Amino acid sequence: VLEANPVSSHCLNYSFQFIEICKMVASAKAAVPTVTDQAAAMQLSQCAKNLATSLAELRTASQKAHEACGPMEIDSALNTVQTLKNELQDAKMAAVDGQLKPLPGETLEKCTQDLGSTSKAVGSSMAQLLTCAAQGNEHYTGVAARETAQALKTLAQAARGVAASTTDPVAAHAMLDSARDVMEGSAMLIQEAKQALAAPGDADSQQRLAQVAKAVSHSLNNCVNCLPGQKDVDVALKSIGESSKKLLVDSLPPSSKSFQEAQSELNQAAADLNQSAGEVVHATRGQSGELAAASGKFSDDFDEFLDAGIEMAGQAQTKEDQIQVIGNLKSISMASSKLLLAAKSLSVDPGAPNAKNLLAAAARAVTESINQLITLCTQQAPGQKECDNALRELETVKGMLDNPNEPVSDLSYFDCIESVMENSKVLGESMAGISQNAKTGDLLVFGECVGVASKALCGLTEAAAQAAYLVGISDPNSQAGQQGLVDPIQFARANQAIQMACQNLVDPASSPSQVLSAATIVAKHTSALCNACRIASSKTANPVAKRHFVQSAKEVANSTANLVKTIKALDGDFSEENRNKCRIATTPLIEAVENLTAFASNPEFVSIPAQISTEGSRAQEPILVSAKTMLESSSLLIKTARSLAINPKDPPTWSVLAGHSHTVSDSIKSLITSIRDKAPGQRECDFSIDGINRCIRDIEQASLAAVSQSLATRDDISVEALQEQLTSVVQEIGHLIDPIATAARGEAAQLGHKVTQLASYFEPLVLAAVGVASKTLDHQQQMTVLDQSKTLAESALQMLYAAKEGGGNPKASHTHDAITEAAQLMKEAVDDIMVTLNEAASEVGMVGGMVDSIAEAMSKLDEGTPPDPKGTFVDYQTTVVKYSKAIAVTAQEMMTKSVTNPEELGGLASQMTNDYGHLALQGRMAAATAEPEEIGFQIRTRVQELGHGCIFLVQKAGALQICPTDSYTKRELIECARAVTEKVSLVLSALQAGNKGTQACITAASAVSGIIADLDTTIMFATAGTLNAENNESFADHRENILKTAKALVEDTKLLVSGAASSQDKLAQAAQSSANTITQLAEVVKLGAASLGSDDPETQVVLINAIKDVAKALSDLIGATKGAASKPADDPSMYQLKGAAKVMVTNVTSLLKTVKAVEDEATRGTRALEATIEYIKQELTVFQSSEVPEKTSSPEESIRMTKGITMATAKAVAAGNSCRQEDVIATANLSRKAVADMLTACKQASYHPDVSEEVRERALRFGTECTLGYLELLEHHSLESFLICIHQLASFSKRVAGAVTELIQSAEAMKGTEWVDPEDPTVIAETELLGAAASIEAAAKKLEQLKPRAKPKQADETLDFEEQILEAAKSIAAATSALVKSASAAQRELVAQGKVGAIPANAADDGQWSQGLISAARMVAAATSNLCEAANASVQGHASEEKLISSAKQVAASTAQLLVACKVKADHDSEAMRRLQAAGNAVKRASDNLVRAAQKAAFGKAEDDDVVVKTKFVGGIAQIIAAQEEMLKKERELEEARKKLAQIRQQQYKFLPTELREDEG
Repeated sequence: VLEANPVSSHCLNYSFQFIEICKMVASAKAAVPTVTDQAAAMQLSQCAKNLATSLAELRTASQKAHEACGPMEIDSALNTVQTLKNELQDAKMAAVDGQLKPLPGETLEKCTQDLGSTSKAVGSSMAQLLTCAAQGNEHYTGVAARETAQALKTLAQAARGVAASTTDPVAAHAMLDSARDVMEGSAMLIQEAKQALAAPGDADSQQRLAQVAKAVSHSLNNCVNCLPGQKDVDVALKSIGESSKKLLVDSLPPSSKSFQEAQSELNQAAADLNQSAGEVVHATRGQSGELAAASGKFSDDFDEFLDAGIEMAGQAQTKEDQIQVIGNLKSISMASSKLLLAAKSLSVDPGAPNAKNLLAAAARAVTESINQLITLCTQQAPGQKECDNALRELETVKGMLDNPNEPVSDLSYFDCIESVMENSKVLGESMAGISQNAKTGDLLVFGECVGVASKALCGLTEAAAQAAYLVGISDPNSQAGQQGLVDPIQFARANQAIQMACQNLVDPASSPSQVLSAATIVAKHTSALCNACRIASSKTANPVAKRHFVQSAKEVANSTANLVKTIKALDGDFSEENRNKCRIATTPLIEAVENLTAFASNPEFVSIPAQISTEGSRAQEPILVSAKTMLESSSLLIKTARSLAINPKDPPTWSVLAGHSHTVSDSIKSLITSIRDKAPGQRECDFSIDGINRCIRDIEQASLAAVSQSLATRDDISVEALQEQLTSVVQEIGHLIDPIATAARGEAAQLGHKVTQLASYFEPLVLAAVGVASKTLDHQQQMTVLDQSKTLAESALQMLYAAKEGGGNPKASHTHDAITEAAQLMKEAVDDIMVTLNEAASEVGMVGGMVDSIAEAMSKLDEGTPPDPKGTFVDYQTTVVKYSKAIAVTAQEMMTKSVTNPEELGGLASQMTNDYGHLALQGRMAAATAEPEEIGFQIRTRVQELGHGCIFLVQKAGALQICPTDSYTKRELIECARAVTEKVSLVLSALQAGNKGTQACITAASAVSGIIADLDTTIMFATAGTLNAENNESFADHRENILKTAKALVEDTKLLVSGAASSQDKLAQAAQSSANTITQLAEVVKLGAASLGSDDPETQVVLINAIKDVAKALSDLIGATKGAASKPADDPSMYQLKGAAKVMVTNVTSLLKTVKAVEDEATRGTRALEATIEYIKQELTVFQSSEVPEKTSSPEESIRMTKGITMATAKAVAAGNSCRQEDVIATANLSRKAVADMLTACKQASYHPDVSEEVRERALRFGTECTLGYLELLEHHSLESFLICIHQLASFSKRVAGAVTELIQSAEAMKGTEWVDPEDPTVIAETELLGAAASIEAAAKKLEQLKPRAKPKQADETLDFEEQILEAAKSIAAATSALVKSASAAQRELVAQGKVGAIPANAADDGQWSQGLISAARMVAAATSNLCEAANASVQGHASEEKLISSAKQVAASTAQLLVACKVKADHDSEAMRRLQAAGNAVKRASDNLVRAAQKAAFGKAEDDDVVVKTKFVGGIAQIIAAQEEMLKKERELEEARKKLAQIRQQQYKFLPTELREDEG
């Protein structure tokens, strides 16, 4: 297609360019929350989404098209360049005819700047083209060729514009000719690159490529030199070069002038040259003609200065002095040439990074070299030279303060403050020294003080200019710069510093100290460049750039190492030979650094500089005004001091000096105050804090209104629109968290921008949150949205306080932890509110937020990798497989739910969105770490395609939720789900291409985990006694097959371990083979276990556990092999592999022993124990490892699992006593599960986020202690002579019990001080039980204090009745106290087991049980209290024995009710239930004893009391009637009492729980 139609190629080029430059989506999304017009905001949001989707589709389509036609891109670029060459030829013809006219909008200045800046882009893209072709990367060579052609197109247009705009026809023809030469050379270069691709690594083609590249570079320079003004600068440079040849003569002619004349001329020439240097700097900011004039004047002044200098050299007394003067003149010549080159470079490309600073540095170098010469040559009064030098230096640095819109140095804002403080202190001291020494006439010290003051003033000016720049860019109205892959200013500075240092190294006049200083500078800057290359290499997604940066860093490092060797030799012997070697060694270093700087200046890599706004410039003014005043008054002060040094007795001059000194002091104070007041971000932080405080108050008002049901509903907008608004605001806030934290820790200039942006989102957040709450019917949901919004605002407030405190100062490390913590809290708040919003949206079919999340995750795939990927390709491959499979499973579920439960699709869509977010992140890392790069590109593309599929599926899920009966949408959803499944398989195949062996390991591990799950199911069948053989086969039929397959597995294991160090193919083969073998082995062992018969389930379980251990060991081994693949022998993962292999061999050996022992009844118990002991040891190793468990559990779960240990210990002791093999096998099986469950639960609970480090360590320690104690117990069972050890079983079981108790206490400590609901029935139950126990104990104490009443002595049999009552009552009180405490423990155990919720969501859930327990506890307490009163009264003689009996019976009845209430839910085998039962029996016994004692006493009393019968008849009749009357009365009272009791019971029955009603019945 491309060959037939080149327009297609251009279309593809423009597509890529548009994708790269299009930042509109992010900008539009960031702007949406701040748009107050609802309709406009919604439209902007929708347009942003549409553009994002379209861009994603364009990216995918462009990549596919590029894959299809990549080789043709070079041809297309070649065609473009040939066309440009022809166009320039046509322009030349038009120029010859005088018909070449500028196009609309073209001016000479604009075209000049375009050509200058484009020439660098052409150079950079060609550097990339060379690198790509040399590496043989066809894809990126095509990209580089395309970019080169595009840059050449701009260059050709600019060259034509310059030629058309200039009035000089010769210059126009020269420009067009040189531009055509560039096109011709470029075409040859692209052609050579194409041939180099065909033969990668061919030395001849590489050499030809380099030669053509040099020719093109030369043509480019010629083209730039044809620009107006450039020729004049070249002429000036040539003039300086010609003049400097005068210095090369062997002997100078003797001077014809006097020393004073020569000195005066030199001083005048120096002043003129210094002024001309300033004019050159100034001219670069004006028209091109100004630079031509300034450079001409500079070369003339240089010529005069040189003549004056040579005249001065002729005055020298000795040959050494003459050589020194000539050396200084050479330095001035070199510095002057550099100044003109820097001026030329800046005029060509004013926007070039660091160009202004380089020019300023060059001007300063000229001034310094002039000062050095003046100091050497002139013989003025002491102090005069120093003053002149200082004045020249101050004149030079003044230019820094004119318009500081570029960084002057690397200083941060806080470094600037430190620099100002230090230099102001030095300046103060030196100014005092100037005044003092001028008075005393100590002019040598006076001169030194002037020099120190000058250096301090230069330092102050530099710090003030840098601070002003930082203040300007930190203003929120200024446009913040964007960090690129590399900092071109850093590269340019390093390049300049290295070149200067290398010149000093090879300068014959350099002293040893200067040589060492230069070496230090070279080492410092080359190290910084290498580090920058390393970071750039890790950040870029472009593999060619990645390699180039690495290769460049190596070249720079190697050439530096070679140079350092020659410097060491030079330092030992400053001979001409060593100096020459040093000169030769500097050449490759300078070349490597220049090549790297050219490559790094590629627009793809560079930062976008900040643009200072008008407001930013105004903010700079106080600093600049103070600094300028300081410089001016300092210059005047030095001039005044200069005259005072000659004439110290002039009082008016002293008063002028004092005035200037005062002005300098005031201006420095003003400078320090201005810099401190303008600290970047502080003012913005204060404004933002006030704004967010207002928002928090608004949310609180809305919350109060919501509580009182008076929150006004917003009718002007739908709930869907509000939810979308709230989601977009929260997302934008989330995106700002990390940038603010970074700025607060060390980027002061960015702080103001970021906090202002953050604060601007909170007003829309409050409006949207209150709006959503007002339209939410559920009060709980209302409060959730408002509370979470308030939490987010409060966490942002904390973040701002921390950011303000940090202020962007990297040295304020004490604030960095607070910033990190605040950022984490804010992220959690964002996550919480996003979960709430996504759930709410998915319930009603709103999937816009999910689609955005997927699209955002897809866009991040194209970004470069983070600086240091923390894992290997294998690690990322594993997680990508996990998330890919999870997405496939979710897609399948969505197909099912679309037919059965469409309302559940929202949750599944949300799950898919989350999984894709993780997949994209891990996929990006996998692509970055994949070798070769093509695989990474394929992984990235496939993951993006999967993202498109997920978006379509999520959209269909939303549509189906809105209209669940739409059959067409259902069909579409099913098709989309199938497409997602297919795309998942494509992702997996791309991963497999990346690492076939490790992918096979992942697949094998998945298969083995399936086998383990299947074996767990088989164990359940075996335990239930339902695992039977299908035919009448015996175990012997399977034994040989098991042994044979196990041996095959051992061989596979060996291959697997060796596969880690061999090729991916061998590793894949070994992984597949081991997975197949373990599958076969599991099947034959299951058949063997079934053949043992269901009447021996414990032996079946032992056998299946043995194969399960082997499967788990194989799973670990496969994981270790995957981690160790392609690693060196001394890597830690290799040691893990060896450990896993050892465990595997141990477990296979154990399986073989178990198989052999299964039919031997005498040994199979011991064998089962040995296998269990080995298994527990392996589990303990995992438990003791530092690996954090994937999930956490509650402390209650940990407590519940200790019950299994207690039961297993009891069984172990019982088995030890019985010595039966069946018991030992059962113990082995039970122990295995109990210990494993306990260790898992303990570790999961101890790693809960709320558990402190101390409690975690304690829990893990006692988990280990418990396991070790249990192992000791089992190991004594496994000894052949364990009968001897039976007496030791008790002590071992006690050790386990002690550890379990400690473990439970640790688990309870994990709970912490939980808040409880006082209305919760469970809490009431426990409170009542404890209250009852307390009242009973109080009653028991009261009984202990009672003594039998004193009475007349009667028959001996009745003397001990009161003692009996008291003793019985005391025993009942003690027993009921124990009973109630046991009930409380039982209730706690039920809560811990989860049978009763600790804090039930609904009181009705466990209300019946709780009420039953509460009422029973109250009855026990009340009955015991009555018993104590009756006992007391009986002993005192105020109550009958009947009341005592009745009270005792009531205690027994209420005890029974309490036991029933607890038994309803309790585990009958539990320790607490046994204690409860025992306590209940104790109460019953004590009650029965009391009743028997009382009845016996009552019966004895009835026997003893003889009735006195009257002997008279009438009296006797009267006595009978009275007795009958009394009897009838008693019977009637008895009947009434029974009725009353029945009524009481009926009334109480209504309120009793069902459990107690049955008991009453």
